[in-house]
Amino acid sequence: MTIMRRILSMLLLFGALTANAKDIKIDTNDKAQTIEGWGVSLCWWAHMCGSWSDEHIDELVDWLVSPEGLNYNIFRYNIGGGDDPMNYHCELHHMGKGKGIRAEIPGYKIYADSPYDWNADWAQVKIMLKIRERRPDAIFEAFSNSAPWWMTISGCCGGNADAAKDNLRKDYYDDFARYLVDVCKYMKDAYGIEFRTLEPFNESLSNYWPQNGSQEGCHFDAETQVAVVKVVYEELKRSGLKTVISASDETDLRSSLEAFDAYGEAMDMVGQWNTHTYSANDEQRRLVRDKAKAKGIRLWQSETGSGGKGIDGNLNMLQRLFDDVNIMQPAAWCDWQFVEDKGDQWCMVIANWKTEEYHKVKPYPIRQQVTRFIRDGYTILNTSDKQTLAAVSADKKTLVIVSLNNTDSPVSKTYLLPKGFKAKEEYLTDPTHDLAKMTISGKGKVKMNLPARAVKTIIFETH
Repeated sequence: MTIMRRILSMLLLFGALTANAKDIKIDTNDKAQTIEGWGVSLCWWAHMCGSWSDEHIDELVDWLVSPEGLNYNIFRYNIGGGDDPMNYHCELHHMGKGKGIRAEIPGYKIYADSPYDWNADWAQVKIMLKIRERRPDAIFEAFSNSAPWWMTISGCCGGNADAAKDNLRKDYYDDFARYLVDVCKYMKDAYGIEFRTLEPFNESLSNYWPQNGSQEGCHFDAETQVAVVKVVYEELKRSGLKTVISASDETDLRSSLEAFDAYGEAMDMVGQWNTHTYSANDEQRRLVRDKAKAKGIRLWQSETGSGGKGIDGNLNMLQRLFDDVNIMQPAAWCDWQFVEDKGDQWCMVIANWKTEEYHKVKPYPIRQQVTRFIRDGYTILNTSDKQTLAAVSADKKTLVIVSLNNTDSPVSKTYLLPKGFKAKEEYLTDPTHDLAKMTISGKGKVKMNLPARAVKTIIFETH
């Protein structure tokens, strides 16, 4: 054989292998984690929208929780700390410099010797009650961004004068734990809402929580977190609640891994590991996954979001969801904001807080492509494609494949299906379509053609 013929033969073989590599096998027996839901924080949008008319609140909540909407069933209630009402230790409306007045979440006790004011946060509570009414199966978590101002070193719930240092006074650990658990107990007694988890921290290893900051925030060194976890654990035991501790809600996976390793025996007091993925790489995702599995602790991606521009930013955010779910394998994946007053990246609905005008933006149908069809109880399937998210229902009768193309060129993929599954429905979101129902057919081997900058979902059923 001449050298030229050998080269040609090798090229043909490489071409065949490359073409074959485009086939993506879907195996319903190659299972990862079972999804218990999709969710979002109620901070800060519910604090603003809860004062709206019932008609508008009901529509917003329906968009959020209905099976035909986003189908979210996990909600994180923010227990506000509340700032110094006399502003002796902070500037008036200092949060308005950054996140806006919406970030001024009221606390339930204005001073150390004040009685609890259970109407202080009525707007956020109203949204939570509307959600529970519409989704009786909803899972609720309570979380804290900062202790009340009078428990802090700086006297400001934005953070310490040195943003990299603890802001909760050591002599107030017990009071802080009691404050959080008292709120949880009140919600159970008054409204029948028992939080499944209580998270005392939020991005606590971070060094960007300064006095007069743009939102409530509190740095906790890892050792301090352990000390607080122990106190909260004992307070929960005394309360009679079934609520367990979740921790530690760090901003990125590097910090999450640092906190996980630092907890040591205190991890036995934690019922769920929460992490944010504002910054994450695939190796860190694998490490968090493996540590959680080794410990046998439930894992949540409890908050994330991203900037960007237009649909490109929205699809890049969806890629993060794919990477988190496929690689880190959390049981739940949560957004940060549902409603904002500007932009089309950090929210799914844009609103005018005062006039109550609101409308959906592109992230809404993009999120629906996943959350409307991959329902709680579905199990994620391992695939060979980073831009594919696949799941099967508990009864193995429904298979969902979500495919992403965040490039400027069309893409074609071929999926090799398990026997017995036949395409039923296909939905497309791209620059000109929003969850548009498309014509689809096929079984065994299905070719999916994706336009540029698009996401498609195909639902298959056994026949």
